[in-house]
Amino acid sequence: FAGLADVSISEDIPVEGEITVPVGSRSPDEDYSTLDEPVRDTIMRDLKAVGKKFVHVMYPKKSSALLRDWDLWGPLVLCVSLALMLQGGSADSKDDGGPQFAEVFVIIWFGAVIITLNSKLLGGTISFFQSLCVLGYCILPLTVAMLVCRLVLLAGSGTVSFIIRLIVVVAMFGWSTLASTAFLADSQPPNRKALVVYPIFLFYFVISWMILTFTPQ
Repeated sequence: FAGLADVSISEDIPVEGEITVPVGSRSPDEDYSTLDEPVRDTIMRDLKAVGKKFVHVMYPKKSSALLRDWDLWGPLVLCVSLALMLQGGSADSKDDGGPQFAEVFVIIWFGAVIITLNSKLLGGTISFFQSLCVLGYCILPLTVAMLVCRLVLLAGSGTVSFIIRLIVVVAMFGWSTLASTAFLADSQPPNRKALVVYPIFLFYFVISWMILTFTPQ
């Protein structure tokens, strides 16, 4: 992972969550909460937060405090999108793609949980849900690769098509791995970074293999 240090996050970004309860008197303006704002404003704020995290994944060198406030909305949308695109059978056939949809969910979420637990057991300082957030958002390049592969397969499934899909998947696999390790590796002791990077490598490799070997029925 040459050049990993160039895309690592700064050390002043907290990786552990914290809950504080304000004390003392407050003015009526300070009592305003998200429960009082219009639903449209809440949705737009959440969409902007998800969009900023997508930018963080696509441009790892701009990583800053964007992942301080973790969420699982982006990973859920990416997981559902990827699972739907990997669904092989048609809705009116016996092979409706249901097991494949479930397999994608199990691989992504169970794999992310295992990597997070491995990181915590190795002495990582990143919080549990923040790690899930990072791993989930870093599936974005592979979701883009899946979309490109589906479009390429519409033109045919010959040798040229396979080469194009191979190049796209390998490039997006590297992008996902680099973006995730740029954040997670810094939360580990220096002598244990390899033990954290290796499971991440396998995690995205399995997803990439599913995308590359996908053939519509």
